[in-house]
Amino acid sequence: MNVPVLETERLRLRERREADLDAFAAFCADPATARFVGATDRQVTWRRMAASIGHWHLRGFGRWAVEEKASGRWVGYAGLWSPEGWPERELIWGLAAASQGRGYATEAARHARDFAYRELGWSTLASHIDAANEGSLGVARRLGASHERDIELLGQRVGVYRHPGPGQLSNLTN
Repeated sequence: MNVPVLETERLRLRERREADLDAFAAFCADPATARFVGATDRQVTWRRMAASIGHWHLRGFGRWAVEEKASGRWVGYAGLWSPEGWPERELIWGLAAASQGRGYATEAARHARDFAYRELGWSTLASHIDAANEGSLGVARRLGASHERDIELLGQRVGVYRHPGPGQLSNLTN
């Protein structure tokens, strides 16, 4: 499967590469960024990358590596996620600590959501966010998502944040 490349003014959303491992392993080991996704060592992080690549092949969609166009550096990930047993298709994102606060997560997630609606024909998306994850809650709000309910997911209580559907997006100021 060829993973489509999405480009914004500042970012490139592309397939993950083994060369991303150092940056992704640092993300997964950093308490500031791994707090809500689970800290892992390098070997487990490699398996997470492999699962993400496999998700594209099994489901036809998945998470992109987010690369800063100006520097070519890996700054995080964003995309679509729905592994076996997941409550529903999810819009997800995560940024390296040094790349936060620049609007990258909102920019990348918006393009991933637009891809889901335009290219895959989806009509809805949710994001599952821990109530203490203020950064992700801010991104969800900027994308127009609203809290729908709370659920138990992987042993944690998370909020389900419903994103506006394709017909509702034209009514939002982004």
